Amino acid sequence: MTDTIGEQLEQLKFRDPARARALAEALAREVKSIGRAPVSVMHVCGSHEQAIARFGLRALFPRDLHVIMGPGCPVCVTDMPEVDEAVALAMAGHRIATYGDMMKVPGSVKSLADAQGEGGTIDVVYGMRQAVDLATAHPDQEVVFFASGFETTAVTTAAVLMSGVPKNFSVLSAHKYIPPAMEIVAQMPDTRIEGFLAAGHAAAITGAVVFEPFVKKHKVPVVVAGFEPLDVLAALVKLLELVKDGRAEVANMYPRVVTHQGNKHAQEKLWTVFKPVGGRWRGIADIPDGNLRLRDEWAHVDARKRFRIDFSQLWDHAPSGLAQRCICGDIMAGVRQPSDCELFGKECLPESPVGACMVSSEGSCRIWHTYGGVPDLREVG
Repeated sequence: MTDTIGEQLEQLKFRDPARARALAEALAREVKSIGRAPVSVMHVCGSHEQAIARFGLRALFPRDLHVIMGPGCPVCVTDMPEVDEAVALAMAGHRIATYGDMMKVPGSVKSLADAQGEGGTIDVVYGMRQAVDLATAHPDQEVVFFASGFETTAVTTAAVLMSGVPKNFSVLSAHKYIPPAMEIVAQMPDTRIEGFLAAGHAAAITGAVVFEPFVKKHKVPVVVAGFEPLDVLAALVKLLELVKDGRAEVANMYPRVVTHQGNKHAQEKLWTVFKPVGGRWRGIADIPDGNLRLRDEWAHVDARKRFRIDFSQLWDHAPSGLAQRCICGDIMAGVRQPSDCELFGKECLPESPVGACMVSSEGSCRIWHTYGGVPDLREVG
């Protein structure tokens, strides 16, 4: 009981209203001192958007500060052909295990939920170890783990593979690597991003050092941030300080979790199993080195190499009229926001999503819908 109370008290330190107000005042001072409006910064993590929306932080942001959500939802950027591969494997009789958020992500023609409705065997799991347990429990079936997530989750996939898996188990990797996506966003002229908040959980693996080449190349600051309200606010204050001073550098505002060099042991596992390759992120662009695929040494557990995946007919199918009106790609690139989409909250809902941004709990449309569709509480009567 003591540990639980201690944990609660520790958490409350990062949710203190008085400190939040003080940080909000600091934000206002920094924006005013920059002397131009608006000041636009981007975070690239669905968990940051959840914290901002859940705790009403936009009500504390100065009006001239635009905090934009970038491509920080791995399920949302999973491209249609990747979903098609999983659907085709399911329809071919293989057992698919995946995370719950992936079930309704639209492919070219159907989602995994659709495939399940047509007789495919799809299991929702909470981690790769549970998927391995399925393969052990069903030795007469091929179990394919449709793996999604950024480098934090990819490390767990790598670690389990290195520990050994049953012969009837394989991985269909849709893992993504976030630093190359930041490169693409920084080069988009319409975004005009002056600084980035980086995800603390990913940086716990890679270390803050991973962002230094990006900062040097693009001359914009990056601040590593945690996920409690005060984490986000303090990181934004630091980011605006760097913007105001014209200092393009990396700052770690999550030192209780993130180090400069990161977790070397986890990095070794990640790059032993995976290699970065280019590929398209849904609705955004082709991202050089943005996809994580299994190295050739792991071909025996690579579903793409173990099975013939026949999905050509799916790829040729034209998307529905609603799908063509979805602006999820622009939202993830930071050019538009969910309320700009004519489908948001109408034809596109969590129970019947049109675009991937409404499917995942980390998708910006889903987050905005969950918290009332108006994340800036100053606009609420």
